[in-house]
Amino acid sequence: MKKINEIIKTEKAKIDKKIAAKIDNYRAKSNSSLKNIIDSLEYSLKAGGKRIRPILTVKVAEMLKGDLETAYDLGIALEFIHTYSLIHDDLPAMDDDDYRRGQLSNHKVFGEGMAILAGDALLTLAFEVLSDLNLPAEDKVKIINLTAQMAGFRGMVGGQSLDLEFEDIRVDFDNLNNIHLLKTGALFKAAILGGAYCAQTTEKEMDALESYATKLGLLFQITDDILDKTGDSEVLGKEVGSDEKSNKSTYVSLLGLKEAKSKAKETAESAKKELEPFENSQFLIKLIDFILYRES
Repeated sequence: MKKINEIIKTEKAKIDKKIAAKIDNYRAKSNSSLKNIIDSLEYSLKAGGKRIRPILTVKVAEMLKGDLETAYDLGIALEFIHTYSLIHDDLPAMDDDDYRRGQLSNHKVFGEGMAILAGDALLTLAFEVLSDLNLPAEDKVKIINLTAQMAGFRGMVGGQSLDLEFEDIRVDFDNLNNIHLLKTGALFKAAILGGAYCAQTTEKEMDALESYATKLGLLFQITDDILDKTGDSEVLGKEVGSDEKSNKSTYVSLLGLKEAKSKAKETAESAKKELEPFENSQFLIKLIDFILYRES
């Protein structure tokens, strides 16, 4: 198997190309008066990022011998949702961040109103993409339902709402876990289970993948909190220490840096065990270590 960095780089390039093609198509089919809103959503979509969520969707479908082209489209829809959440997250009313992925946040370039609308546009475009998936109607409805739940108040938006509510309040470990199972973990779950819906899977396999998704999402958040404390702003592409500045509870503020790193390793090992029922799960296993030791 190739090194995971090479695989991620190759898959990211494919996904970036597909995203660019979709934007070009939207632009070609839209009235020229809509240029500003398309420029705004394109600005954030092309800002970079590892494209971990769509890559997960594709690699789960590949592991289960599913429909890869459909998985790419599904993954792109989830990347639209993820990007919308980042645009809104950076707004003054939310995390109030001036930079994202090494460039000015959307609202710093296009203004707050346009940034809000760009996020709204990406969220609704995602469901347009999902409605066109090349799947039987029953599977398509399952994916749309899953995505709506994971992106909405029972998932990512719910986690963001709790994150806002608990600013300036020290939360316990269970509440912190709950926030991030929703805020970060929900879209990981949509990506992984969505990839499984692009293939034929058993109930046992779905249960194992759901547990893997939950643990991978938590691992991602723990390492994110560690990087916010120890990372390099130039490598991260955003200011470090923003959580501390906002008085947010994090795994580092709650557990301390040493214990947070220990918790990350424990979560990583637990996630690997969930993949034991699967053949050809090497990528998903290697991705765990990639996230555990990432620098951005």
